[in-house]
Amino acid sequence: METDKSLKTKQEANLDFYTNLLYAPYPLSHLTLFPLSLPPSPFPQLPPPSLSIISDFTPPPAAPFDHRIVTPKPHQIATFYAINRDEVLGGGRFGQVHKCVENSSGLTLAAKMIKARSQKEKDVVKNEIQVMNQLNHANLIQLYAAFESRHDIILVMEYVDGGELFDRIIDENYNLTELDTVLFIRQICEGLQYMHRMYILHLDLKPENILCVSRATNKIKIIDFGLARRYKPREKLRVNFGTPEFLAPEVINYEFVSFPTDMWSLGVITYMLLTGLSPFLGDDDNETLNNILACQWNFEEEAFTDISEEAKDFITRLLVKSKSWRMSASQSLKHSWLSDHNLHYRLHQKVEQTHTHTHASTHARTHARTHTHTHTHLFLTET
Repeated sequence: METDKSLKTKQEANLDFYTNLLYAPYPLSHLTLFPLSLPPSPFPQLPPPSLSIISDFTPPPAAPFDHRIVTPKPHQIATFYAINRDEVLGGGRFGQVHKCVENSSGLTLAAKMIKARSQKEKDVVKNEIQVMNQLNHANLIQLYAAFESRHDIILVMEYVDGGELFDRIIDENYNLTELDTVLFIRQICEGLQYMHRMYILHLDLKPENILCVSRATNKIKIIDFGLARRYKPREKLRVNFGTPEFLAPEVINYEFVSFPTDMWSLGVITYMLLTGLSPFLGDDDNETLNNILACQWNFEEEAFTDISEEAKDFITRLLVKSKSWRMSASQSLKHSWLSDHNLHYRLHQKVEQTHTHTHASTHARTHARTHTHTHTHLFLTET
């Protein structure tokens, strides 16, 4: 007779099998039965309108150099690059990012200076290098070179000057429309689809880790692969890190993570871009985590007044507690909110008619930025 423990183990194994099947990067056309297929979207895609399409789904410009396999060099970076110490492009738990110029070519790049004194810290950075060596996609920032010294490792990367996507969320002077959000989210999905096909999980998706290529366009690139992990389906992966507002329930519960873990974070980002509000943000980290575990969120009435039903449906299919039922990146790209050109034209017409779009709460935007930047990463304890 099977014990409760053995039954639970079997149930978890079955769930993991179907989760991996649903999110498998390879084709599933050979299957005749798929028990966890998602119900069809209630918003079928219509033929594109005869008027010109205003949705610009062209990829961002590629890096100004060919993809390369980088190994850290035991040299001083100043030998090869002129670093502008006064121009800080960004920073965080790791250190700072500075603008730099390669002496031999005049190429403008970004130097990410990471404090790494212990061997463990160096191994973490080298994992980031190994991950970036495998990623060659226009929506993913590219690595150019790396230098290792006694106390730090410096990553030299592709340079873009459009600022963080998060800055556009909180900027009261920036008209962030639903159509803008469609363009941003579609590109994030393109990058995630590629990463997941390469069996790599980002595990730290948030607006601060998405850079705009320029301030005049909606082209983006995903950055910061410091917490990324290679996903091996037979080796159950658990992680105990992340940014509280964007953590999936399985991370908080220290359960197995996989491709859907990134998709939960995408749902949170979508909600934030559309409204300026953070769906699970509490007064402190504990309240935020409890809101996530309870999957306690809603479409705040005032904030979603002018948001399309397709956008709400998109979010609903991502912020699902059971990871097996979340849309994959490929499924997200096929969702009507991202693929229906008729809808995009209507959204464009709405912008032309109103000429304005304001987020629901300036206070919420300011609070979100303070909270996210203060508590960059919450390291959870294993239970």
